Formats: sequence, structure tokens, C-alpha cells
Amino acid sequence: MKIAVVDYGMGNLHSVLKSVQAAQKLAGTQADIYLTDRPEAVFAADKIVFPGQGAMPDCMAALQSSGLGEAVADGLKNKPFFGICVGAQLLFDHSEEGNTAGLGWFAGEVKRFADGLHDANGEKLKVPHMGWNTVCQTQAHPLFQDIAQGSRFYFVHSYYFAPDNADIVLGTSEYPQEFACIVGKDNVFATQFHTEKSHDGGLLLLRNFLNWKP
Repeated sequence: MKIAVVDYGMGNLHSVLKSVQAAQKLAGTQADIYLTDRPEAVFAADKIVFPGQGAMPDCMAALQSSGLGEAVADGLKNKPFFGICVGAQLLFDHSEEGNTAGLGWFAGEVKRFADGLHDANGEKLKVPHMGWNTVCQTQAHPLFQDIAQGSRFYFVHSYYFAPDNADIVLGTSEYPQEFACIVGKDNVFATQFHTEKSHDGGLLLLRNFLNWKP
């Protein structure tokens, strides 16, 4: 089995690669896990991990200029696919960040948290939303195996998913209002939080992805 971590120059790439390699030990699988910026190596992979970090306009421009767009589109159609952070946001139609068009795999927007947010105690909430936050699993999914309801994951983001179709929402969090933080359908699974920074929970998600046969 070949697992490609897509390198289009945007993301915490080596940390993502190391976390997938660590997850392989938990999964007990034998896989060739590699970081690649070559479209042919993405086409050749059996599964795809698609990370991203930074501003969405920069990530989209880097994806287009790298020549990897067609290989990523092929993966979305045909292979188990895991999007992380901006790599997940890119799957939507459009982002408010830089008025940027996405890949259009999921219908919906990526929206910015409003200014002037406050928690239940009246304390001002900062944007970006940064740190550990509880995730509510809203649908059963094979990638949630052994992950407790209400587990905490690590977020760093100013923008959030706003899907047109609630059926793709697999998990939510709150800041302070509820927002979608895990989306997926068929062979595609994507998280707003950083699996590579989420310790045991992130490793279990990646382990389950390595074992997943959608």
C-alpha cells in the first residue's frame, strides 16, 4: 500500500509525515508512506493525505502552480482521502479569505469567525481560534473507532466550514457557537483541526484512515 502526503509547499509537512508513520505502527500495516511534490507519485498512491497551513489564497495558488491539482482531483474521486486544516478548507466551493475559489468537492463556504466573540462568562475570544477544543461526533464513522465522544483536538484557524449540506458534517466544535469541524462523504474525510498536533486522538484518526476501506 502506498500513502502519499501531498507536498504543494504549504503545511506542517514533515510533522504530518511523521504522524502518519507513527500511526502506521498503531495500525500494524505495511505501507510505503512518502511526502511528494510529484503528480505521478500522487496518482500512484493508494491513499492520499492532503495537509495545508497558512492563508487559503496562498495554498490554492501553490496547489495550482505545483501541477498537483489534477492528481488531487483524481484522489478525491477514486481513493481514500484525508484533508487536514487548509487542506480541508480547499475542498469547498469558496472561502471568504481572499475571496478565494476552492476545489468545489463539497458545496459550501469557508467563513471567518466574527469579531467581538465572547464565551459564556463574557470573556472575549480571540481570532484565530487556537488551542485544544472538544469535538462532538455527530455521525458514526469508521475513522472514529476507539475515539471517545467529546475527545479534544488541537485547532489553529480563523476560518471554519459552512457546508450547504448538513449530511456531510461528521463532527462539530464550539467557538462559542457550534461549527462543523469534521466533514466527509464516501471516500473523503477532512478535519479543521490538526491531527499531527492532536496527540493520541490525531494518531487514532490516522491509524483508522490507514485501515479504512471505504
